[in-house]
Amino acid sequence: MNQFSYQCQARCTHTHARAGVFHTPHGIVETPRFMPVGTLANVKTITPDQLEATGAQMVLSNTYHLHLQPGEDIVERAGGVHRFMGWSKPMLTDSGGFQVFSLSEMRSITDEGVTFRSPRDGQMIKITPEKSIQIQNALGADVIMAFDECPPPGVGREATEKATSRTYDWLKRCIEAHGRSDQALFGIVQGGEFLDLRAEAVRQLADLDLPGYAIGGVSVGEAPEIIDRVVQATTPLLPDNKPRYLMGVGTYREIARAIAAGMDLFDCVIPTRLARHGAALVQGDRWNLKNAKFREDFQPIDETCPCYTCQNFSRAYISHLLRSQELLAYTLISIHNITELIRFTTQIRAAIFNGTFHTEFAKWLTPL
Repeated sequence: MNQFSYQCQARCTHTHARAGVFHTPHGIVETPRFMPVGTLANVKTITPDQLEATGAQMVLSNTYHLHLQPGEDIVERAGGVHRFMGWSKPMLTDSGGFQVFSLSEMRSITDEGVTFRSPRDGQMIKITPEKSIQIQNALGADVIMAFDECPPPGVGREATEKATSRTYDWLKRCIEAHGRSDQALFGIVQGGEFLDLRAEAVRQLADLDLPGYAIGGVSVGEAPEIIDRVVQATTPLLPDNKPRYLMGVGTYREIARAIAAGMDLFDCVIPTRLARHGAALVQGDRWNLKNAKFREDFQPIDETCPCYTCQNFSRAYISHLLRSQELLAYTLISIHNITELIRFTTQIRAAIFNGTFHTEFAKWLTPL
C-alpha cells in the first residue's frame, strides 16, 4: 500500500493555485502550507507543544547539521527523528546539499560526491548521494530530499548546466540507494535562472514518477524578480498529481505568488530568525518591538491573531523582555511569527475553496 498520496481538493479559476491534502505515515498536511524549520531537530526557542499550537503540520530538519551533531546513529537509536525531538506529526529532512555547497572555501565537488572540511571540528567528510540517503534513512523523516548540486547565482550557463546534469545523475543514485518504503523521496529541480534548463530538468524528473517534487536553488542569493520568474515558469510544468515544494522561501509575496503558480509547500527560517532580532511579522509588515513606541503599548502584537502570545501578552511586555535580554522574548515572538505565516497560508487555502483567492490576496499577487 502506498503510504504517500496527494489529492487536489479545490482550484482557483483565475490562477494555478490549488488546495489539497498530502498523506504521510505520520498524518496529513493540508496544502498550501508553510512548514517551520527545525534545523537541529528543534524549532529554535519553542517546544513541540508550542509548535503544534501554531498550527504546524510538517516540520523540517537538516541532514547535514544532524550528521555533524549528534550523528544520525544516535537519532536512529533514539527511535528516529520524530521520537528524538518529541514531534509526532510529519517531518521532512533536506539532503544537506545546500549547506555543503555553501561551504565554497571548504569543499571539492566531483561526480562521485562532495568532500568538505567540517566547520565543527575540521575533519574531512565525504557525502555522496548514497551517503545522504543513508543518513536520511537513519533519521527517519516522512519526506527525504535527493542530494543535489546547488549552483550559486551568476556562475553562468555552462556551470549551471553541468550542476543540473549532475543533480539528475545523483537523483538516480539516490533512488537506487533508498531503502525505506515509509519515506517519500522528493526530487529537486535545479537549472539556475535558465528556464529551458529548468523545463528539461522537470521533464527528466517527471519521468521517474517520484512521490513529490521540489524547486531548489531559488533562494540562494538571486534577485527576487529572478526567483519569481523561475517559479512562475517552472511550477506549472511539475506533475499535477504530486505535492510541489518550494525550498527556502518565506515572505508573504513570494509565498502568495508561488501558490498562484501552483506550489503547495514552503519552508524558511524567517519566523524564528526575525524573532531572535526582536522583529514580529504583522499582516505583511515587520515590527521591531525594541522600538521606543512599543514601551507603553499595551495591545497584543496583533489583535486578530489567535496565538498564545497575542492572547496573553502585550507589545509593552515583549518590548521589556527584549530590552532585558530575557529569553522568553524570543519564544513569544517565534510562536507569533510561525503562527502568522501558517495562518497566512491557511487563509489562502480557505480562499481557494471559496473562490476568492485572486481578489482577497490581490495585493500580494502583483509582480515582484
